[in-house]
Amino acid sequence: MSLQSVKAFFQQLDLNLPIIELEVSTATVALAAEAHGVEPGQIAKTLAFRLNDDRVLLVVAKGDARIDHKKFKDAFGKGKMLGLDEVVELTGHPVGGVCPFGLAQALPVYLDVSLQIYEEVIPAAGSVNSAVRISPELMLKITQGQWVDVCQSAA
Repeated sequence: MSLQSVKAFFQQLDLNLPIIELEVSTATVALAAEAHGVEPGQIAKTLAFRLNDDRVLLVVAKGDARIDHKKFKDAFGKGKMLGLDEVVELTGHPVGGVCPFGLAQALPVYLDVSLQIYEEVIPAAGSVNSAVRISPELMLKITQGQWVDVCQSAA
């Protein structure tokens, strides 16, 4: 069902982005990087947060990036990651397959600047064994997202 919503989203935008469906789970950054033969950072993970004012938003970041709590608070105010059930309810995607495409309800999407070092990133596509290869710029455009700097800087 969730994979179908991603396919429908791409079709609605008349995008010819092939969805990669694998026989193995890509539900974690490590599994996805291994399955796609890329470094973990190239996996674009989608994180869901509820802010203290009750707004919900998605942040897409490099697979090996960590949220910097001070930067996050400066950008959005206080917030916390959603629990598993809420993630599924609000995005329509299972944990491990969450992506900014084909959402169950419209949510603001923010792409962390950490993604900008790649020409192509690999976010999930609505299931724990699907993904798509996409440029960060195209992902920003089709999700009507915004750039944000909320991850820790590379050491």
